[in-house]
Amino acid sequence: MKVVKRDGKTVEYDSDKIRIAIGKANNEVPEEDRVSSTQINNIIKHIESLNKKRILVEDIQDIIEQRLVELGKYNLAKTYIIYRYNRALVRKSNTTDESILSLIKNSNKDLMEENSNKDAYIASTQRDLIAGEVSKDLTKRILLPAKIVKAHEDGILHFHDMDYFLQPIFNCCLINIGDMLDNGTVMNGKLIESPKSFQVACTVTTQIIAAVASSQYGGQSVDIKHLGKYLRKSKEKFKRNYLKKYKGKIKEEEIDELVMDRVKDELASGVQTIQYQINTLMTTNGQSPFVTLFLNLEEDDPYLEENAMIIEEILNQRYQGIKNKQGVYVTPAFPKLVYVLNEHNNLTGGKYDYLTKLAVKCSAKRMYPDYISAKKMKENYEGNVFSPMGCRSFLSPWKDENGNYKFEGRFNQGVVSINLPQVALATDCDPDKFWEELDERLSLCYEALMCRHHALLGTISDVSPIHWQYGAIARLEPGEKIDKLLKGCYSTLSLGYIGLYEVTKLMTGKSHTTPEGEEFALKVMNKLRSTTDKWKKDTDLGFALYGTPAESLCYRFARIDKEKFGDVKDITDKGYYTNSYHVDVREEINAFDKLKFESQFQKISSGGAISYVEVPNMSHNLEAMEEVVRFIYDNIQYAEFNTKSDYCHVCGFDGEIIINDDLEWECPNCHNKDKNKMNVARRTCGYLGENFWNVGKTKEIKARVTHL
Repeated sequence: MKVVKRDGKTVEYDSDKIRIAIGKANNEVPEEDRVSSTQINNIIKHIESLNKKRILVEDIQDIIEQRLVELGKYNLAKTYIIYRYNRALVRKSNTTDESILSLIKNSNKDLMEENSNKDAYIASTQRDLIAGEVSKDLTKRILLPAKIVKAHEDGILHFHDMDYFLQPIFNCCLINIGDMLDNGTVMNGKLIESPKSFQVACTVTTQIIAAVASSQYGGQSVDIKHLGKYLRKSKEKFKRNYLKKYKGKIKEEEIDELVMDRVKDELASGVQTIQYQINTLMTTNGQSPFVTLFLNLEEDDPYLEENAMIIEEILNQRYQGIKNKQGVYVTPAFPKLVYVLNEHNNLTGGKYDYLTKLAVKCSAKRMYPDYISAKKMKENYEGNVFSPMGCRSFLSPWKDENGNYKFEGRFNQGVVSINLPQVALATDCDPDKFWEELDERLSLCYEALMCRHHALLGTISDVSPIHWQYGAIARLEPGEKIDKLLKGCYSTLSLGYIGLYEVTKLMTGKSHTTPEGEEFALKVMNKLRSTTDKWKKDTDLGFALYGTPAESLCYRFARIDKEKFGDVKDITDKGYYTNSYHVDVREEINAFDKLKFESQFQKISSGGAISYVEVPNMSHNLEAMEEVVRFIYDNIQYAEFNTKSDYCHVCGFDGEIIINDDLEWECPNCHNKDKNKMNVARRTCGYLGENFWNVGKTKEIKARVTHL
């Protein structure tokens, strides 16, 4: 039996600890009030007879108190309760020593694995994690109401990012990069004027990204359309210089060729600057900047051709990858890429289809980019197309005093997520009790989100000048409060949710992909959406429903519920809950049906939603990928390919492991043929629809399957 301690760590069950605890209480009472060794052993046997694989330390203590009362040892029970209370006071007065020391010793597994983007062994990262432990401690003991803390610890809800709640900083944003580049900005007290060339614009952009990341805890997004004008500036500068030097000496067409050669060289250097700077910079929170680049070609963009060139170069460099320490090209985690599908690039004969084909080629090998359908997004967001924030949450449409839509320069105040399966488990799946309990828990979520809002109220712009004074969000005066940006729906407050599949299975006995299950799932989703809409109307704050991309939370909620409710078939016994509205990974469903089904939930979850298709390395079958991309454009707002790359443990290569002429797996980089030293995620079949695809490397293989 494993015992789950208060800090979440798991230790081996030790009956001696029970004997010692009861013994200490025994010594505090008269002999007639004491329990015998036999009675203590009987209490221990009762606990062990429960045959639990895992048990909370608080549950053990509750059982001891109950058994002492049943034995009529009221005085001893009272003494034990006081002993337990005094121990709790000691823990409460110093709750961070153990977690911090275990972090320094590299033994705090939960904390070290909490954020995959942070290397917890590095000293600079440990500083941020230590600060986070102090923040969580003060948040739980002082800053949050006790009932919110208890709801968080019981898995009723999840109060995201407690490790930063102590500070008056927010979650994620869309940087107003156009304003900062065009009108200049200030960093570290130094004026950064508007760039005169593309290379400098790229350098300044990465400096802004790093500064922004250091003063918030979530992701950020940058629309690369603002770089187009600087590529043209470089082109015009090169043209002037060449004309001055060669006019009348060589033909103008030759001058134009020289200019384009210089432009392409500067373009490659500038994009490489962005990619390498983002992946080599370390922000003050101990990780590379969590940044997304938004790749959208707008028909009325005066710099359309320049931006098409920039997107092409970004995709080419992402396809190539970045060299790891062994010198092998691998997939970098950042920047994330979001590519917009429009009429001119949706693979139906448009002018910019070549870019989409390149994007698909990149997705097949490197996982990014994600895809947004401009067609579907305009239907959902009043005709607008804009980037998700770095955390993949979306802003609601908002107009300024002149009636113009504004998205860049806005942000998310924070996130609280609700555990949907636990609502059903706690009510024994009683339909009437379920909806009543859901209302109660949503009220708790509202209170928790208002805590986030109130924590930011009164913050002055000096807290983060790059955000509030120098253009990333606003250009407020020194000492000015940010309150006006927290109200009037300018920024968002997100209600996340986990486990729509599981709660539907509990309440209906069926998956939400069945007609009966779908009806219930939509009812739950509409309930969540109407609730956030009501909060928004009542408060004039930007509440939004957010399809949470929080994979670690799927495991946390499931673990808590398993400890509380035991093994529930197809629910807690899996070890995870399904993220937001997604189809459970074990269901047999093809890519097209999955995306079409999930699209209906994206429209409801307008504060953020993404769907994905799990695929092996599809570099050998781009036709299938292109068919899915065409389908995305017509059917769903936001989707990605979750590409499983092959991986060689000898050299670190993470591209496509080839099949040689002898039908053996072989790493194309180091030529390793040892299967035990390779992870080959690629499947024999790349089936994604109704057609047959020839996917064999050395011989033709045709197959029909229902899922990958």
